[in-house]
Amino acid sequence: MEEMKLALVESRFADILWKNEPIHSRELVKVCEKELNWKKSTTYTVLRKLCARGLFQNQNGIVSAVISKSDYYAIQSERFVEETFEGSLPAFINAFSTRKQLTAEEIAQIRKMIDVYEEKESFCNAKSFPQEQ
Repeated sequence: MEEMKLALVESRFADILWKNEPIHSRELVKVCEKELNWKKSTTYTVLRKLCARGLFQNQNGIVSAVISKSDYYAIQSERFVEETFEGSLPAFINAFSTRKQLTAEEIAQIRKMIDVYEEKESFCNAKSFPQEQ
């Protein structure tokens, strides 16, 4: 899969696709003309680029996502942490929270994510290694 980082205009276009998928390419042209002031050729050119990068597909004129919006942003987040913080999520959180105070609600959400992750790991480990009797 090619580099998936999107330029600003590509990102706006991808958001339109994710919001409206599946969408016929003719309808996509109309939406892009209205929302982005694009001509038909621009829409098809950018669509071809994003399909070549493996983000979207155009099958028989119907455009749909290969990668969901949430998966795309998860990949981008992972890449950012890997490239900027040598893959250390704690280093990222430390850098982030140094300049921005976390709210009580954000802290609670992070704790809940950790709890869910630990429960999932515990469950997976219990299934992977059955206890002998």
